[in-house]
Amino acid sequence: MTHVLAVHDVRHAYGDNLALAGVTLSVDAGEFVALLGPNGAGKTTLVRSIIGLIQPATGSIEVAGGSPSQAAVRRRLGVVQQDVGFPSTLTVREIVEGAAARAGADRGRAEEAMAEMGLRDLAERRASNLSGGQQQRLQLAMGLVADPLLLVLDEPTAGLDAASRKAFWATLDERRQRGTGVLLTTHIVEEAAALADRIVVLHRGQVVAEGTPAELKRTLPGRRVTARTSLPAEVLRAVDGVVSVTTHDGEVDITATEAEPVVRTMLDLDPATSDLVVATASLDDVLIALTDGEKELVA
Repeated sequence: MTHVLAVHDVRHAYGDNLALAGVTLSVDAGEFVALLGPNGAGKTTLVRSIIGLIQPATGSIEVAGGSPSQAAVRRRLGVVQQDVGFPSTLTVREIVEGAAARAGADRGRAEEAMAEMGLRDLAERRASNLSGGQQQRLQLAMGLVADPLLLVLDEPTAGLDAASRKAFWATLDERRQRGTGVLLTTHIVEEAAALADRIVVLHRGQVVAEGTPAELKRTLPGRRVTARTSLPAEVLRAVDGVVSVTTHDGEVDITATEAEPVVRTMLDLDPATSDLVVATASLDDVLIALTDGEKELVA
């Protein structure tokens, strides 16, 4: 596979605060990689370095074989960031056509991008009169208009309703089939788990884990059991295969290598056990375990 993004041993600090401590990762053509981690993990600094807004102190970043500091390289890079304002006097068409011009694309590409994002009926509306979800779709159209080799997405579906999110991911899948690589940051962990080919977990400026969602889930013990029971935690901790037990307001939360001995013990010793649920570890569970329990997994 051909790398459309190659990050090697990138380090960056703000004064005494080390934001990136030797990050190495890659995205191949057509690959979807999700970058996850808690607040302060270094995701924003890394993304800003990848799109050419920051020059890292050391290390290298290549986008489509060149430096993101080069204008020609940035033209092959699509970017969708959070909370980007639009000129209030410009229309949707003018904004997307402007993005196409900066990318060296013709007006026909602007029309295609507006159609992909369902903006044709809003083409003559001023950006200041768009709803939050419509502004997000405008951002997405601007990111797609360059027909990018690498698309960097920072919370791309924030503000979109379920139908718009589904349509966007379908559009993105078509782009991936044509070879566009995708790097996503999101706090919607379930979305990342469902869509990404590979997850990269960043914590305190370092990559602490990477792999497919299934591979990461297998790093935790196999089962999670929750229930309401009168059994004390000490009894449950003594069951073979139990890794951890926590209790809160009468509910017990158990992590175990196997669920069957736990469930059997609970039902034998406390027939009144209720609200019993057995589940495999979620990607959210994995991220919390990898990041020392820091649960704010937003970009």
